[in-house]
Amino acid sequence: MNLTLKVWRQKSENDTGRIETYDAKDIPEEASFLEMLDIVNEKIVGEGGDPIHFDHDCREGICGMCSLTINGVPHSKELGITTCQVHMRKFRDGDTIWIEPFRAKAFPIVKDLVTDRSSFDRIIASGGFISVRTGSAVDANSIPIEFEDATEAFDAAACIGCGACVAACKNASAMLFVGAKAAHLNKLPQGHPEKDRRVLAMVRKMDEEGFGNCTNQYECEAVCPKEISADVIAKLNRDYATASVKEAVE
Repeated sequence: MNLTLKVWRQKSENDTGRIETYDAKDIPEEASFLEMLDIVNEKIVGEGGDPIHFDHDCREGICGMCSLTINGVPHSKELGITTCQVHMRKFRDGDTIWIEPFRAKAFPIVKDLVTDRSSFDRIIASGGFISVRTGSAVDANSIPIEFEDATEAFDAAACIGCGACVAACKNASAMLFVGAKAAHLNKLPQGHPEKDRRVLAMVRKMDEEGFGNCTNQYECEAVCPKEISADVIAKLNRDYATASVKEAVE
């Protein structure tokens, strides 16, 4: 396959940035999207140029590092997968592909396609820890948990914190991410003692980090590689309202 790449290049957060054009020649159809970028980078380096910088780690759809916007869609138009799981057979010979970083005020660009998403880490850290002793593996069934609660918690815990939800939202809202991270603990009995404090701290930290408000247009749900339901946003809103009332009367 021979392709034309329109790639965002930016030296640092304070650089203006621009789109540059690259030819991607003789790309195998079985190659992944990141492998295609590796091939292009080998050519760039061989010619003495600066390679395209992009984030990656596991390349198995687990870590959430591969935060690329492909043709205007975070992780590409393919549903339920991350950038590293996109394969070149999904494109046609001669295609022009636009590649940009996830764009949000809370995700400053480090270089080229690499963004700083440590704001997510700070939100998670603000939630703290659970105080209930969970024991070892043999104690897993010592606290009965309703099947529905366990299922919802497990689904929410699938969030890999990639940031696609933020990149897709016109307001750069992190409500799907925060809702998922709060729900996977708040739905379980072990997480109930800190539930109110956790949800207040995480939402306030989200606002402090500069994420926008949710306007319920569900772009976040549409691009989530783990297909997390926007129901976690509704639950987060309910939990936050309840916790705020309790805090006000205490």
